[in-house]
Amino acid sequence: MFNFQRLRAVLFFLSVLIFFAGLPFILSYALGYKFDRRTLKFTKTGLIFIQTQPDGAKIYLDGKLFAEHSPASMQELIPGVYKVVLELAQHYPWKGEVDVEAGKVSRLDKIILFPLRSNFQQLNREKFSSFHIDTERKIIYYLDLKNRIVYKSDFDASNFEDVASLPQGFTQIVGWEVSADRKKLFIFNPHQISVIFFDNQGDYGYADFPVFWDYAQEKIVNVFWHSDNYHLVVLTDQHVQVIEARPQSKPLNLVELDWEWASAFYDVKEDTLYFSDNQNLYKLELSSNLFLLERLMVQQFGAIKQGQKQSLNE
Repeated sequence: MFNFQRLRAVLFFLSVLIFFAGLPFILSYALGYKFDRRTLKFTKTGLIFIQTQPDGAKIYLDGKLFAEHSPASMQELIPGVYKVVLELAQHYPWKGEVDVEAGKVSRLDKIILFPLRSNFQQLNREKFSSFHIDTERKIIYYLDLKNRIVYKSDFDASNFEDVASLPQGFTQIVGWEVSADRKKLFIFNPHQISVIFFDNQGDYGYADFPVFWDYAQEKIVNVFWHSDNYHLVVLTDQHVQVIEARPQSKPLNLVELDWEWASAFYDVKEDTLYFSDNQNLYKLELSSNLFLLERLMVQQFGAIKQGQKQSLNE
């Protein structure tokens, strides 16, 4: 009897001793700490969160397979640099290193695993020199200089259709753009502009044949469509102009230039032209009704009062 009570006492004290000996470890894990064998100290842990597109990738952390697939969180990680490999069948693997910091979450949530066999497809049928994409209508326009035609198709490489013939007088084309109403396009080179109509709609006096403008004394640098799909905004080495897209129309000089400008951008939603020289940025606001010239305004970082001479030389 005495031996039995003695054994019970020994076991009780031994249990208490084990409890108090393990209490620091228990509390450390509960508070987000872990024993670091390298430093022989308790260290606050970090976390890695992984999300992939598509989901379901295998996760390897320092060469060891993690139990869960993406998306997943790997917790109670000692601070340091970890090697991560993500693998998904029929996809290219992702490899990288992640720096885990104490008490912080290291997020890998922008990972895309690309398929081994991408959806690669040839869209054109004939040869072409350049193309334009109409994302709103999902149409591709192709310019074929050799055969002097412009044709279009949809994004599925079907419904091919010739929409315009290029004039024979254009041996060089440095730029072109289809109008937002999808009824015409312009082409230009350093000394010529032509507007080519897809279909005669009878609007604005449209012609069945292309309209030409020759610039023998000026060099054309860029051309843009105005939002009304009728006017062209033209930048040359001497002027900023607008032209009506009709036969026998004459350019209207809005701004005189006597420097080499560096770049230009046209905001078709606001009908505003931005252009720069080597030192300054300018803004030219074009009204929606270009026939009301008094509404035109030129700005060089600040507004120039209405009625002031439209020359940036003064």
